[in-house]
Amino acid sequence: MYHIGEALIGSGNEVAHVDLVIGDKNGPAGTAFVNNLTQLSIGHTPLLSVIRPNLLTKPATLIIPKVTVKDLCDAEKIFGPAQTAVSRAVADAVQEGLIPEDKAEDLVILASVFIHPEASDYRKIYQYNYGATKLAIRRAMEGYPSVGKVLAEKDRGAHPIMGFKVVKLWNPPYLQVALDLDNFDDVERIINSLPNRERILLEAGTPLIKKFGVGVISKIRELRKDAFIIADLKTLDVGRVEVKIAADETADAVAISGLGTVESIEKAIHEAMKQGIYSILDMMNVENFVEKLQSLRFKPDIVLLHRNVDLETAAKERGEAEAEVTEWGNINQIKEILGKNGLVAVAGGITPDKVDKALTSGASIIIVGRYIIGSRDVRRAAEDFLAHMPQDPDTMRLALDEDEAI
Repeated sequence: MYHIGEALIGSGNEVAHVDLVIGDKNGPAGTAFVNNLTQLSIGHTPLLSVIRPNLLTKPATLIIPKVTVKDLCDAEKIFGPAQTAVSRAVADAVQEGLIPEDKAEDLVILASVFIHPEASDYRKIYQYNYGATKLAIRRAMEGYPSVGKVLAEKDRGAHPIMGFKVVKLWNPPYLQVALDLDNFDDVERIINSLPNRERILLEAGTPLIKKFGVGVISKIRELRKDAFIIADLKTLDVGRVEVKIAADETADAVAISGLGTVESIEKAIHEAMKQGIYSILDMMNVENFVEKLQSLRFKPDIVLLHRNVDLETAAKERGEAEAEVTEWGNINQIKEILGKNGLVAVAGGITPDKVDKALTSGASIIIVGRYIIGSRDVRRAAEDFLAHMPQDPDTMRLALDEDEAI
């Protein structure tokens, strides 16, 4: 039996990142401990953690450098402040009861320690590695994080080293701005005028893609690197190829025409799954879109429904409740077919006064074109719609809210 823990503490070159395993001497952890101690590799020589020379900490702890130790300067950081920090954190963890004192002789710890080659402040190296080691131990012994925590955070977090955020549609509703234009100067003006909000999605419209090619997505990415960008390809055939091309240009989602054959649609959706991007099934001019959706083995992430006044009128004549069948169709029925994570987008001459009706009917994404891109005041036009939506999901989130609750 063994436990796994991880923690990152600090900033700058002295930042500390510790991965560790705590387990029985007589189990897999003990075997790994001996193997690492006896099978040395150049630049990554493990060392026993000591409180001071000739005083081994308990549980016995092996420090494994993550970054190659190239010279004596690098070695001093590991053998000095980092080694002291890890050993004292382990000893304090025993004293504080994180590790049962009566188990200290039966357990071993393997701690992988990161030391930046340009780290120079020994006090910070000690302080950050002490904190990271003890926090990693606490997390290991308490089983942090829970699976529920991981699922709640997986689409919210941003990794500091990546330099950008991968946007996931985890908390609808959203406003999708359809850039149905043929002039990139206008595209740039509109994007620069839009509020920098998580709830805004950018659609590279079909006219834009036909004029400039799929590469226009990368150009939009340069204007707003963290945006969620949709490629409105309306692909009918060879969807697998078109989806891959769009993904290569960093599209987050691709629109597939529901008029295509079931086989073609499934191939396109499958390729989107493979590429790790969203698939949008556009039901424009599809008569029996519920049946079409039900016939698919691979369901899209998003279904796009277009305004159909005749459908709403016919439903009213049959005596069906307005909440069930709207001018976009039965949104909740579509969601049931898609599953718990399925989203429904609605489009077709939507103005701010229709947003509440669409959202109440279950719409996840409101698609707007002319009202925004044709406005003299693009920002105000977008805010007319955003006013009907909640604040961005993380607006009121504290910097460390993602860590353990106390």
